[in-house]
Amino acid sequence: MALIYMNTILAFTVSLLGLLLYRSHLMSSLLCLEGMMLSMFVMATVIILNAHLTLSSMVPIILLVFAACEAALGLSLLVMVSNTYGVDYVQNLSLLQC
Repeated sequence: MALIYMNTILAFTVSLLGLLLYRSHLMSSLLCLEGMMLSMFVMATVIILNAHLTLSSMVPIILLVFAACEAALGLSLLVMVSNTYGVDYVQNLSLLQC
């Protein structure tokens, strides 16, 4: 297996473990999600370039657009939660409160 594949799989795994283990703050969860999206972007780009797939060359760009939208939405939620509750602890958030 090539070194780039192992590095991107390791980056995805570390981000996933960070999301599962350190989910006390909303900002750390958003950073882990962003790391997972960027590692998937790199993996999709490398696979498409190595396989010479011209029909699916738009997939990494679409994935990058979704990652940018996810980051913008996450940061806006972080600002809203910080202004409303004063902290960004995930365990303080409840779906039953309005």
